[in-house]
Amino acid sequence: MRMFSRRSFWKIVGASAVGTPLAARAATGPAGAAGMLTDPDEQGVSAAGEHPSFAAPRQVRAGVLNVGYAEAGPAHGPAVVLLHGWPYDIHSYTDVAPLLAAEGYRVIVPYLRGYGTTRFLSPRTIRDGQQSVFAVDLIALMDTLGIERAVLAGFDWGSRTADIVAALWPERCKALVSVTGYLITNRKANKRPQPPKVEWAWWYQYYFATERGVLGLENPDYRRQLARLVWRFNSPTWHFDNATFARTAAAFRNPDYVRIVINNYRWRLGLTAGDPRYDGLERRLAKGPVIGVPTVTLDGGRDPFTPAGGGAAYRDKFSGPYAHRTLKGIGHNVPQEAPEAFAHAVVEADRLRRR
Repeated sequence: MRMFSRRSFWKIVGASAVGTPLAARAATGPAGAAGMLTDPDEQGVSAAGEHPSFAAPRQVRAGVLNVGYAEAGPAHGPAVVLLHGWPYDIHSYTDVAPLLAAEGYRVIVPYLRGYGTTRFLSPRTIRDGQQSVFAVDLIALMDTLGIERAVLAGFDWGSRTADIVAALWPERCKALVSVTGYLITNRKANKRPQPPKVEWAWWYQYYFATERGVLGLENPDYRRQLARLVWRFNSPTWHFDNATFARTAAAFRNPDYVRIVINNYRWRLGLTAGDPRYDGLERRLAKGPVIGVPTVTLDGGRDPFTPAGGGAAYRDKFSGPYAHRTLKGIGHNVPQEAPEAFAHAVVEADRLRRR
């Protein structure tokens, strides 16, 4: 794997940064061995024809799920859990995982409920997509794998899930990397309209609020077309090829994919109720709990959902050691578009914890 220079790393990092620069980190990994992340290279697009992938996913019973997940790195290394979003899957991390494994981390990359090889254990379990259940799923997975504490890192749904665990169960989260900052949903606040340009970017939420949208997502061809359209809109500078997309689109064939996606977005808009067993967690989350664990937040400079202000919009939601990076020319799918910068953020968050 190519080594990457500090100079080229800073070509993609915006001028606004809070905390110690990632490029200033020592040339050793968490175990003190020579690190592969000492010089980041240019990020952006994967070369056509290069399709790194994970081995066949492992499966483990955890909570209400049989979870499919990829694993890399030493079994007894410090744990990192990498969490994907919609419409993506574990392959957003195929380039990140080996970088972190080379640094000595045990890397776990699970399919969220409704994706890939993750399945519900019982047909009677509510196919619930509200925010808290993904965090409960993650805690159950960590318990099953014997992981007491981990660095949690994610984007999109994965950021929200990691944020929730960091907020409600900080004893389980060593450090946090969160793309687009603080994403815990406040459904009451969601009732207030945003400027039309912002609302337009969320068009698919309103599509999913209709039965027409459900039928569209149930159609396998339209499901793939929709995901490809969202990828292009979310990441205007990322020139992914057909094989890269097809590798992830296979995860959307999960039998519960449509129900989980529709329920997630309808729940956010207050159009459907969640499982009452999680009402207590949702009440706590509705208060907007501050996150105190060491955190690095990342924004993609070309991500249509990145708020203005270089992280200022959510800075007061993080009370612990903190750093922020804006990645120039990068869109929404940060780990796949800028894997080395994402891996650096994980290492930096972990090092913030130890200062």
